Amino acid sequence: MSTHCYSGVRHEGNPEGKFDTIGGVKCYLATPIVDYSKEKIVLFLPDAFGIELVNNQLLCDDFAKNGFRVVGVDLFNGDPAPLDAMETGTFNLSAWLSKHGTDVTRPRIDNVIATLKHQGIMEFAATGYCFSARYVFDLAFDGIIKVAAVSHPSLLKIPEDLHKFKQTKVPLLINSCEIDQVFSTDSQAQADAILGGGLIKTDLYRREYFDGCTHGFAVRGDMSNPKVKAGKEGAFKAIVEFFLQYFPQS
Repeated sequence: MSTHCYSGVRHEGNPEGKFDTIGGVKCYLATPIVDYSKEKIVLFLPDAFGIELVNNQLLCDDFAKNGFRVVGVDLFNGDPAPLDAMETGTFNLSAWLSKHGTDVTRPRIDNVIATLKHQGIMEFAATGYCFSARYVFDLAFDGIIKVAAVSHPSLLKIPEDLHKFKQTKVPLLINSCEIDQVFSTDSQAQADAILGGGLIKTDLYRREYFDGCTHGFAVRGDMSNPKVKAGKEGAFKAIVEFFLQYFPQS
C-alpha cells in the first residue's frame, strides 16, 4: 500500500442512512425508498477510513437511491485511519495494518453475514475499496457472494489471486486508474490477460479505467478536479450498472 491509500478529500453532504448493530458489529444501513428485494443485500466494505467517513456513507446512500439495500460494515472496530491523515499526509500505515489483519477483520464480516442470513437474506453482492478489496476477493473465493466489484484494490497477491478468482465464476468489476502504485498498470494488464483473455470486458469480467485519477479516487477524489470528479462518478455508475446486470433487485 502507498500514501495514496490515506490521502484524499472529505466530501460534503448529509448522510441519510442510520447506524445499527448487526452480529455485534457496527454497520451503516442505507435502504431504498422504492421497492427492493428483501432477500438481497449489497455489502459495502470501506477503505481504511472506515464507515465513519462521510464519503463512504454517502456512497452507501447513493447505492440505495439506485434500488439496492446496503449494509456498510465497520471493519476496524472503531479504529479506522484518522481523518486528519488525509490533510497532513502523515500516518503510520504499517503499524495500523498490523492491528487489522485478516484474523480480526474477516470475523467481523462473517458475523454480519451470518446474522443477515438468519434474518432471511439469501444473496449477497459486495463492493470494496482499496483495503477491503482483499475481503471482496476472499468472499468470492468462499462462494459467499454472487457478484463482486472493487475499486483501486490493494492487498491482493498478483497474479495468484487473479488466477484463483477466475475459478470462482463470480462476475467481477474492477475500477482502475492511471496513477496507482498498488494496482499498477502492469497489474491491470495481468488482470485483463488472466480474467479477460487479453480483453478488458468479457461475460464475467469488466475493468474500467479512469485517466487522470490516482489511487483512492472512487472514494476520496478531489471533486474540484474535473477528471477526478468524472472518475469518481464513472466508477460509481459502473458498479451500479454491473450490479443491475448481475444482481437485479426484481
